[in-house]
Amino acid sequence: MSLPPELVVALTGELGGSVRAGPAASGGCIHHALRLETPAGPLFCKWNRGDAGAAFGAEARGLEALTHATRDAELRIPRVVSWRDAEGDAPGWLVLEYLPPSAEGSDYDERLGRGLATLHAPLAPPWGWGETNRIGSLPQSNPEHERWADFWREARLLPQISMAVEAGLLRGEAHQVVGDAVTHTETLLTDVEDDGPAVVHGDLWAGNVHAGPDGAPVLVDPATYHGHREVDLAMADLFGGLSARARTAYEAARPLVPGYSRRRPLYQLYYLLVHLNLFGTGYLGACVRAARESLADR
Repeated sequence: MSLPPELVVALTGELGGSVRAGPAASGGCIHHALRLETPAGPLFCKWNRGDAGAAFGAEARGLEALTHATRDAELRIPRVVSWRDAEGDAPGWLVLEYLPPSAEGSDYDERLGRGLATLHAPLAPPWGWGETNRIGSLPQSNPEHERWADFWREARLLPQISMAVEAGLLRGEAHQVVGDAVTHTETLLTDVEDDGPAVVHGDLWAGNVHAGPDGAPVLVDPATYHGHREVDLAMADLFGGLSARARTAYEAARPLVPGYSRRRPLYQLYYLLVHLNLFGTGYLGACVRAARESLADR
């Protein structure tokens, strides 16, 4: 994979030495991703132009928040080396410590579970984040709220529903069922209000966690904010990411509030709506099922 000449010039100046493109790297679903060869050794680089490349700063700050929250934990977060948001015709980039996927250590699952428990240490409200970041390629607004139920309804579910309705992806009975689920947000989430926010990864599916060179778990591509820790578990339950051993280690360190299985569909509804807006009506049935599950026993 090659780098645009203007990006080579910019990175050479930024990193203080000549750079060249190495092989393509995993993580290129949205951006161009590669190993960057530098005098100091290999680094990971992803880059893009236009709106797609305009949120690298937000991602860098999310990674730095994860690093701070997991200090002395058993997780690895790639160190941020350099970033710049795209502007005009100039590409943006994010350069990180190079931690390529490798073989899992024998205690990988336990380290992942305990590390996430450390990440999820409780904080004081508000819920939210100081800026808009991205969930996939979609903007994820994070206005601060004093209550978790209000944040999940107003900052997560309703914006995705509005986007889907405007695009003609959510209509009729499906729209009604999903809307009914939203009206029960307060009832479903009131039991975890006192748990307090935590720094969450925000997009914890199997593709965003892997073993690094030393066999330890590495978290990448976050959509970070101060939210309820259950959202990370719900995303992992939806699209993989945590084994039974990892969950056991997590819950031994940080037990869940009773009733998680009732709240999980409402959390998963957000991620399924994101997939509906990104990939189309193939995810509509899953959205409706999650909404109906969240309404069970109401």
